[in-house]
Amino acid sequence: MNWDQIKGKWRQYKGKAKEQWGDLTDDDLDQAEGNRDQLAGRIQERYGIAKEEAERQVDDWSRRMS
Repeated sequence: MNWDQIKGKWRQYKGKAKEQWGDLTDDDLDQAEGNRDQLAGRIQERYGIAKEEAERQVDDWSRRMS
């Protein structure tokens, strides 16, 4: 699934993102608003992981949402 589709249906995908990354707050997810880079940045901050790892996780998650 591409990010335009995810962004357009962010309210639906927000819950699935919360399941995947339980440490993210509702505010984190609201701030990301379906933006891939912002979501990866929030994951990186909350989990203390490298940017590349956060981006990989986001990419893997978006593929599973297809």
